[in-house]
Amino acid sequence: MANQHASYLFTSESVTEGHPDKVCDQISDAILDAILEKEIELAEAGYVAPGGMPADPAAVRCACETLATTGLVIVTGEIRTQAYIDIPSIVRAVIADIGYNRAKFGFDSETCGVMNAIHEQSPDIALGVDLSWEAQHGEDGDQYDKVGAGDQGMVFGYACNDTKTLMPMPIYLAHRLAERLSEVRKNETMPYLRPDGKTQVSVRYVEGKPTQVEKIVVSTQHAEDIEHAALREELIANVIMPVVEAEGVTLADDVEIHVNPTGRFVIGGPMGDAGLTGRKIIVDTYGGMGRHGGGAFSGKDCTKVDRSAAYAARWVAKNVVAAGLADRCEIQIAYAIGMAKPVSVMVDTFGTNHVAEETIAEAVQQVFDLRPGAIVDALDLRRPIYRKTAAYGHFGRELPEFTWERADRVEELKAACGVS
Repeated sequence: MANQHASYLFTSESVTEGHPDKVCDQISDAILDAILEKEIELAEAGYVAPGGMPADPAAVRCACETLATTGLVIVTGEIRTQAYIDIPSIVRAVIADIGYNRAKFGFDSETCGVMNAIHEQSPDIALGVDLSWEAQHGEDGDQYDKVGAGDQGMVFGYACNDTKTLMPMPIYLAHRLAERLSEVRKNETMPYLRPDGKTQVSVRYVEGKPTQVEKIVVSTQHAEDIEHAALREELIANVIMPVVEAEGVTLADDVEIHVNPTGRFVIGGPMGDAGLTGRKIIVDTYGGMGRHGGGAFSGKDCTKVDRSAAYAARWVAKNVVAAGLADRCEIQIAYAIGMAKPVSVMVDTFGTNHVAEETIAEAVQQVFDLRPGAIVDALDLRRPIYRKTAAYGHFGRELPEFTWERADRVEELKAACGVS
């Protein structure tokens, strides 16, 4: 992170739901949601497979990857479920919902090809998740000691008091612009817009605090007959200024606004650029402010700590900042495959802490159980909630489904730190 006492610009970007990588993220998460929804339905009905295995959403394993290119979607990965889902229908429904439903948009939900190359999860991976290393070696413990991490790796969570949702201002504003871009397309305020688009915001920080927005970039796919000057004027009036006014943002007197800098953006979506699941991990998280463990989220079930532990790390960091223990907080959690207990937990407040950082770290360990099974239960992650996360950020949107955005451990953290 840049020196909090210096004056500097920090830039983050977002993309719309029609960006080819985001199309793939949404398809992967829609497939995961469909599996969870069907598995829950089967379990409630008491379904038992011919081999004697009852339906159980806790037994679902999913690592679903999607590729989209001109006229073709390929779905692959490893899945374990007793549910049958119609993958081509799910793929086409997601593409249509995003807005790629006419050939002249460069991608058509009805005519694109869909290839299904999904196979079962590796039994070597399943072994340590279904029964953790601790349980296999006879260690005593509760039910959460029996659920191992789905892979090794580390995750980061971040929060700061830049915005009302405790997200960094650049990524927060970039997401709001991207959402607005899609909104004016869908409600036909700007009917000539197409689904693909990107936004970018540069914020001036002074002594670690955001002061003003100095540069905004909006690139959006559009119909061929719209003139650039008209597009720029209407984007400023219908997208940029409504977000600026709604969020109470201060614009620099000489703010730079760039709209479609090349002057033309007609060919877009999977026709303009191939898309892949998991290729927008910085857009998904904190816009580059704070670190990233490298693991993507979409298409992965909650036993994959790349996803569930990253959600938990955001939950922890947000509660630390909401409790007033620090102005900025980053949490790192590391895991070994098949083991329930984290290998390490780190707290970094970048010198903005209001109580001793060691005290905050001890309080985090006391208040939060960061074993994978405990995270899944605390955040209620075995629900079909994931497609909604796959565009406009996994963090900073205080929706009912986003349980990791709750500031529900504030009082416990304060008590653990001995502050009122």
